[in-house]
Amino acid sequence: MSDPSAPHLLLGCCDYPEHVPETLWASYAQRQRAAGLSFSRIAEFAWSRMEPRPGEYDWAWLDRAVEAYHAAGLRVVLCTPTATPPAWLIRAHPEILAYDDQGRMREFGSRRHYDFASPVYRAHSQRITRALAERYGKHPAVAGWQTDNEFGCHGTSRSYGGASAAAFPGWLRARYGTLDALNGAWGNVFWSMEYSDWSQIRPPILTVTEPNPAHVLDYARFSSDLIRDFQAEQVAVLRECSPGRFVTHNFMIFESGFDHYRVAEGLDFVTWDNYPLGMLEFFAPPGTGEALKLRYAGTGHPDLISFNHDLYRGLLASPGLGREGPGTPNGFWVMEQQCGPVNWAPYNPVPELGAVALWTAQAWAHGADVVSYFRWRAATMAQEVMHSGLLRHDGEPDQGLAEVAAFDPAPCRTGEVPARVALLHDYESLWLYDVQRHSASLSYWTQVLTFYSALRSLGIDVDVISADRDLSGYAVIVAPAVTLMTPERAARWAQAVEAGARLMCGPRTAFRAPGGGAWESGQFGPLQALVGVKLRRYDSLRPGLTRQVSGGFEAEAWAESYELHGAEVQHTYESGPLSGQVAVTRRGGVTVIGAYSPALVRHVLHSVLQEAGLDLLDLPEGVRVSRRAGQTLVQNWTQDTVTWAGQAVGPVQFLFQGARADNLG
Repeated sequence: MSDPSAPHLLLGCCDYPEHVPETLWASYAQRQRAAGLSFSRIAEFAWSRMEPRPGEYDWAWLDRAVEAYHAAGLRVVLCTPTATPPAWLIRAHPEILAYDDQGRMREFGSRRHYDFASPVYRAHSQRITRALAERYGKHPAVAGWQTDNEFGCHGTSRSYGGASAAAFPGWLRARYGTLDALNGAWGNVFWSMEYSDWSQIRPPILTVTEPNPAHVLDYARFSSDLIRDFQAEQVAVLRECSPGRFVTHNFMIFESGFDHYRVAEGLDFVTWDNYPLGMLEFFAPPGTGEALKLRYAGTGHPDLISFNHDLYRGLLASPGLGREGPGTPNGFWVMEQQCGPVNWAPYNPVPELGAVALWTAQAWAHGADVVSYFRWRAATMAQEVMHSGLLRHDGEPDQGLAEVAAFDPAPCRTGEVPARVALLHDYESLWLYDVQRHSASLSYWTQVLTFYSALRSLGIDVDVISADRDLSGYAVIVAPAVTLMTPERAARWAQAVEAGARLMCGPRTAFRAPGGGAWESGQFGPLQALVGVKLRRYDSLRPGLTRQVSGGFEAEAWAESYELHGAEVQHTYESGPLSGQVAVTRRGGVTVIGAYSPALVRHVLHSVLQEAGLDLLDLPEGVRVSRRAGQTLVQNWTQDTVTWAGQAVGPVQFLFQGARADNLG
């Protein structure tokens, strides 16, 4: 039996009092509390209501809204409204606007229409943040703050003109010191791309053919640093004016535009926005066709969702933040949880009955301490008029609210996710991998998710962490696509292997040096002594073209072969130009796999995990098992009843192992 007094999962919602008549505010807050909600997030897009004209603040409406939530017993998460600079600010200072990757200025009339490098906007961002925090920072209803909203959404992590273009040469000068150093690091002697003055350097767009990948990498680093600095300025103001309240940010599904590990520094915990059905439309594994999308159309794919949970659980567990070691509970939140159809995917189906409750339970099992639903009432206006809420457009309850109100969070105790396997993730590797994929069928995320999904199908709990994190305490370390290698990173991995961990590396591991070029010593560079192999050849395979691998496996999209320098052969290619060459190797506790083959990856992982002494499961398609705080959550994501550990789990349902299968309390 669960202890109802123990800390457990809490629920909340995202609300927009400025979107509905004030006569509804008190009753809506009361209804939220009656549905079992504890938090309400507000005001992330309300700058034009807070400051309708320059320097003229109107707090009266927000005062009354905050008091309405307070009176109902809800805690408020207030947001800085900087994702939506108002029209008066943009027209007075058009230099705030960002530029797209075609060099065109973005316009007013949507959101996220600003350049992180703009000194004018940075000053206004700090000003409105301070004004808001000074007024509400010590209000008893205010539990904490969300900065801005969804950095990078709509491709806004990088501006390719204006303030960013002007600031980029200075960032490079601080990094390299001299033009000779920059030209050498970028390899600019190639195609006569050498610079003789800092002012000649511009963003890497509109080149006749592909831009220099080293140029692209440094522009990504530069843009990421801008986001980090922009957020740090807001965090500093909030810490000063609102002591004792948490500060967070709501990150996004598979957002690739900035280094989340660096941007998250200084936050108390992170949150992310979980939209399983829209996610499936954009990130379903390639080669699966429509069959997978149809199978999971009403639930989303469990591994796509849980990967993001595991990523954001581990985001703050990075060097220098005092949160080292595996399994450390970081208390992440789902700030926006889909609770009905969304409006932004190519197709937007209604969730299956039970899906909202299943998503909630899964979030808890992967480390969420709070799940907050988007949104309270469906919008009756503007761009999100087709997006659902817990209430329909007419204010009546939708199916999502029924599932939320019936959800019993008492068994969902907070605590540790006991992962003994680390999957290493690196944003710089992501940028380099995808700027030169060499195979249109394969991306960084695709390769990473292949390894991750294999782990989950074997019943393994996973920490997704920075490739530069302390690795002590893990039994198995999986590096699916860490293509950028540094000497420091290689030494850290070697130290973990020497301490007894097993390491498994995927295709294209350590192909790139820190500057973005290939290692002159060949693939693996400083990692070569550890892995005991060198790259021989690599083969990019078009759809339908495959290579046979010993053991009855088949490589698709990518195949690379190796020369042995101390390692042993595990698998070889049996067809094509690489026939007879080495596909999978092992040296002590280190395994390298060069063939992109989901079946082969799972087979090799099974052996590595088994040798590490981990308990494995052979889970049926669509069934997943997750563990937290001493409990096991069994999830059925299919439309069929399945039997697990002698208990029936109905379609789109879950059970705590040993408890009855019932999503609704």
